[in-house]
Amino acid sequence: MVNLSVNLGNLRLQNPVLTASGTFGYGEEYSDFVNLDRLGGFIVKGTTLNPRQGNDYPRMVETPSGMINAVGLQNKGVDYFVEHIYPRLTRYKSEIIVNVSGATIADYQATAERLAPLDRINAIEVNISCPNVKAGGMAFGTTCDGAAEVTAAMRRVWGRHLMVKLSPNVTSIADIARAVQDAGADSVSLINTVLAMAVDVEHRRPYLSTITGGLSGPAVRPIAVRMVWQVAKAVSIPVVGLGGITCGRDALEFIMAGASAVQVGTYNFVDPSTSERVVGEIEAWCERHGVADIAEIRGII
Repeated sequence: MVNLSVNLGNLRLQNPVLTASGTFGYGEEYSDFVNLDRLGGFIVKGTTLNPRQGNDYPRMVETPSGMINAVGLQNKGVDYFVEHIYPRLTRYKSEIIVNVSGATIADYQATAERLAPLDRINAIEVNISCPNVKAGGMAFGTTCDGAAEVTAAMRRVWGRHLMVKLSPNVTSIADIARAVQDAGADSVSLINTVLAMAVDVEHRRPYLSTITGGLSGPAVRPIAVRMVWQVAKAVSIPVVGLGGITCGRDALEFIMAGASAVQVGTYNFVDPSTSERVVGEIEAWCERHGVADIAEIRGII
C-alpha cells in the first residue's frame, strides 16, 4: 500500500490530485466520468461576487499541444453557488475548494465572506492571475505589492486554508510567491495560463474576440515545471503545481520538482476521466518503484 495523503499546511488531502478551476465546472458535471471521492479534491469554477457573462465569442481556440481561452470568468455569482450548487456538493468526501476572483479587493473579501459559513469549504484559491479580465485578475498578480495586498486582505476575512494562484506572466514568480507567503498565504498554486495569441490568416484577424488569451495544455508544462521548481526553492509553504498534466508521469514531474499536490486542467476536456486516472497512475508508479509514501519523492530535484 502506498500512502498518497498530503498535508497542505492545515489542509489534508487523501491524495495529491486536484482539478483545476475553470476546467471542471462545479465538479458534479464530471460525476458520470470520474469518481469524485477518489480525488484529493476539486476546485470549482472561478467564482465572483456578482454574476459575470464573460467575454464575447469566439473565446477559445485550439493550438498545437494546447488551447487559448478568453472565457473571462463566466459564472452566476457567489450567492448562486451558495444557494444552489454547494448543497449538492456536500455529499462528496473529497475536499471542495472554491476559486475566488474579483475586480476589486472589496469584491474578493465580500465573496470570501459569503463562503465562510459553509463548513465543507475548507479552502479557497485566490485567483490573482487570470489574463482574461479587464479589471482585477492578473492586474493584482504581476507585482509583489499587488499580490501581497490582496493576500493580506483575504487573510483578514478568511480563517481557513488560503491558497493563492500565481501568474506566469511576470519577471520573477519566486518574488511574487515570497510576497504572498509573507502576507499570509497557506499555499500557492501555479501556473495559471500564459498570455498568448493566435491569428486566423485566412480571414486576417485574431481568432479570439479579445485578441489575446491564456494558453494552457501540454505546451506549457515545461514552463510550469520550471516555475514550480523555482518557487518550491524560494518559499516554505506548500506549492501546488499545474500546467499541461495529462498522466501520472506528468504529475510526478511536478512532485519531484517540489509540488506537494497537482491540479489537472485542460486535459479534462480531452479525456474527462484524466484526474482519476492520474491518481491510479501515481499509485502504480510508486508501487513499481518501491515508494511507500509520496513524500519520499517530493522535491528530490
